[in-house]
Amino acid sequence: MPFLRKKDSKQSSRILKDNDLPSLVKYIQSEKCKSIVVMLGAGVSTSAGIPDFRSPDTGLYANLARLKLPYPEAVFEINFFRKNPVPFYTLAQELYPGKFRPTITHSFIRLLSKKGLLQKCFTQNIDTLERVAGVPGDKVIEAHGSFAHQRCIECKVEFDDVEMKRLVLAKQVPKCKECGGLVKPDIVFFGESLPEEFIKAIPSIQNADLMIVMGTSLTVHPFASLAFYATDDCPRVLVNLDKVGDFGSRGDDVLLLGKCDDIVIELAQALGWEKELRNLWDQTALPEGSEEAGTTTADPATDVAEEVEKLTQKIGQALELNEDLSGKLKAKQQSTSESEEDVLKCVEDYHV
Repeated sequence: MPFLRKKDSKQSSRILKDNDLPSLVKYIQSEKCKSIVVMLGAGVSTSAGIPDFRSPDTGLYANLARLKLPYPEAVFEINFFRKNPVPFYTLAQELYPGKFRPTITHSFIRLLSKKGLLQKCFTQNIDTLERVAGVPGDKVIEAHGSFAHQRCIECKVEFDDVEMKRLVLAKQVPKCKECGGLVKPDIVFFGESLPEEFIKAIPSIQNADLMIVMGTSLTVHPFASLAFYATDDCPRVLVNLDKVGDFGSRGDDVLLLGKCDDIVIELAQALGWEKELRNLWDQTALPEGSEEAGTTTADPATDVAEEVEKLTQKIGQALELNEDLSGKLKAKQQSTSESEEDVLKCVEDYHV
């Protein structure tokens, strides 16, 4: 159910002089702006090479539609995961933290925190790049969960971080050491509840002096509804390729349309923060020899398109392998009269 913003009891007066970058800069530099809430969507991470999921033609779901899945979103559907975790872990192996460098926009969020201005960073993204960029964990609210932690889907016992990474990168499906159940990152799947931390943090938006919304289509609820929750006295800024939601309907809305990284650099320059921002971003460089070290974002659209195609092919191959294995196991069970438990045991060490 969408969240409704709090209406002020009296008519609020204009906060910004104009709906433009100079007026925004002046406000951020003033004593009136002490608490900033940020909302991040997939558009913040695409320049890092991470595909978004919902773009009609280029998103991951659109490409997965051609595979042998009941529906593209099944990769993130809890009941499908219970039956076949292979497609998800094929995807997870490619998107696992450590393979992608945060963008300069992520470093801007860290800079806001460093300057004591960041109240909360609400993110739709599961890539943990906010944390990798150095944004304090207590400032990050992952609305759809993330790869940061994981647990058994049956007994809920947490699973070791190092062991989880080792198994995922080795293309193995992690199993609980306590009950043998499937282990899943704390990513919110279809059919699961949103994190309690997210729900509890929503009222705090009403204490913000400024809201910055970046790289999101504002179509997925309840996350999209957060933009309505800012009070009338809280200017809202949209940093996005396109105008979305109801931005432009309030007197103090500022629309900065374009690529997130480009606009963030322009904003940092106007604030006199560019040197600090670039220093923070330099600290996120991946170690020499890592898979993504040395990559650039000169043409992120091409990089993301190639990444989506690669992911789609790998998930398709995994589905074919899994289908072939299931057929062989079924034939073996019929020919040898083995029990279902014996057959399932044969799959224990099945690799993605």
